[in-house]
Amino acid sequence: MDFDEVLKEVGAFGLYQKIIICSVLLPAALPCAFHAYSQLFIAATPKHWCRIPELEPWTQDYIQLVKNLSIPRDGHGAYAECAMFVRNYSEIVRYLEYRTPYELQKEQASKLLKVDEDSVVACQHGWHYDRSMYPSTVVQEWNLVCDRSFYVTLALVLFGVGGLVGNYVFGYLVDLWGRRPSFYAYLLLEIVACAASAFAWNYYSWLGLRFVVGLTVPAILASPYVLAIELVGPERRVFCTIVSNIAYSLGLVLLAGVVYLVRDWRYLTLAVSLPLLMLFSCFFVLPESPRWLIAVGQTKRAVRILKVMARVNGMHVSRDFAERLQQRLSRTQPGETTHYGILDLFRGTNMRRKTLIVTLIWFANTSVYVGLSYYAPALGGDEIWNFFLAGAVELPTYLLLWPGLSYFGRRWILFISMLVGGVACVATVLYQQQAEVMLLLYCIGKMGISSAFVVLPLLASELYPTVVRGLGMSFSSVVAMTGPIIIPLINHMGQQMLVLPLIVMGALLIVGGFASLFLPETRGRNLPQTLEEGEAVPLSFLLCCCAESKPKSRQRGLGTSRMMPEEAASLSQSRRWRSCVLQNRLQHL
Repeated sequence: MDFDEVLKEVGAFGLYQKIIICSVLLPAALPCAFHAYSQLFIAATPKHWCRIPELEPWTQDYIQLVKNLSIPRDGHGAYAECAMFVRNYSEIVRYLEYRTPYELQKEQASKLLKVDEDSVVACQHGWHYDRSMYPSTVVQEWNLVCDRSFYVTLALVLFGVGGLVGNYVFGYLVDLWGRRPSFYAYLLLEIVACAASAFAWNYYSWLGLRFVVGLTVPAILASPYVLAIELVGPERRVFCTIVSNIAYSLGLVLLAGVVYLVRDWRYLTLAVSLPLLMLFSCFFVLPESPRWLIAVGQTKRAVRILKVMARVNGMHVSRDFAERLQQRLSRTQPGETTHYGILDLFRGTNMRRKTLIVTLIWFANTSVYVGLSYYAPALGGDEIWNFFLAGAVELPTYLLLWPGLSYFGRRWILFISMLVGGVACVATVLYQQQAEVMLLLYCIGKMGISSAFVVLPLLASELYPTVVRGLGMSFSSVVAMTGPIIIPLINHMGQQMLVLPLIVMGALLIVGGFASLFLPETRGRNLPQTLEEGEAVPLSFLLCCCAESKPKSRQRGLGTSRMMPEEAASLSQSRRWRSCVLQNRLQHL
């Protein structure tokens, strides 16, 4: 049974669907954005320097003098963060005690001891932290700096591992429990785990709770999104996807505002978790997906929801609506089922090449999107402002994509987006000393990857044949989800060379962009149904697209006519977005 035909009777995109999208889909992006990136500020690393117990009385009023006396400088004049001079600080203290405040302000370390003759060692008594930006962070509380700085990166890596594991578990629960219960179960677990992490007593307890939060993040946005696209007609699913991405970007912008107001890590953790309890106010508004209910045999419950939908949308349904729906279901005879596996994606030459290319591009997009989002605070200057810009620059991209996908196709937009983003990232190597230019190039790179992040799942869903579409997209997205696990390690390497992560991410984008030119254009084409049809669609050789042949319309079955263009487009959109299920957000969490 084609459920989209049933939706036309009750309203495919009426007031009912708009209420659900506005009350659930848009707010549901907030916990996903909040919990995915709040860790950048909860575990922010401020400037720090070695603590000298003997000089503590002078630290508050004469910090510059204390640094000159105890901290070496590098070749650029910056104070070392993990090293200190070996000196007789007790003797220095006796010298300082006989100086007036004016003399102390004018004092230089070179007048006390010659710098060149002093040996340098690692910090022996802990650190002092610059608390002008963040009064307290996880790093400050547990001294995760210098030889323990990797612990911050480890937290991001485990968060990514949690997202990978959680995506597997969610895939089973969302079909076992339904969309509505799984969403609220994951939301409750996420809020409790995140709020509990605010009371963590040591690093390892905090790390374990952050792993639990990582488990839930992919499901939080996916459940309401799946429900939304299952409640609307095929022609409105592009709208749901664009709106979902806009809501996610607005969540990033709002997170920057929350961090600006709340900067203590424990209070910030509570600020991004407890307010999300308000989403439970939608518990009685959010329906279960009638499409899922019919699939699992709960027809009576689905009929009740469809009747409410029709009434809110102002559509009239006949009294025998339930009987007619039941008759449609009874006429749907399941055919012989053929089971497909991952190996089927690699049996044919064309399918194998397309699968590898799509997976490569998906990995590049996921890695770079997450990497650039993580990289924003490292740009220098105001970290919160940088993160705000990183989210804000995504918004105009989505507005341009909406008409662009219809007029210019998928492949060229994907190629241009990745190429522009990659070149902008690589170009930062030429402007390492110009912070404003670096920030501009970063924003261009973020716009490029944001555009590619939306286009790729659509292109992939139109390339994989129907019989392996879900399997193919799952395979590509799961492989790509290793990116958020690897990319924090690359960013950690950038501590010695700031632009190194940008160069790596830019190169990855450029390679993926040129790889996209080998894929065929799919705009306006019927979706391949079988492996044979998918194999018959050839790859494009870079700029040459003339070799692509438009597939002929297939017959639905015996006694049926060929599909009309409008009908084929509707069917294409239906299958396309049913398979997509917001894969462009799941893999970076």
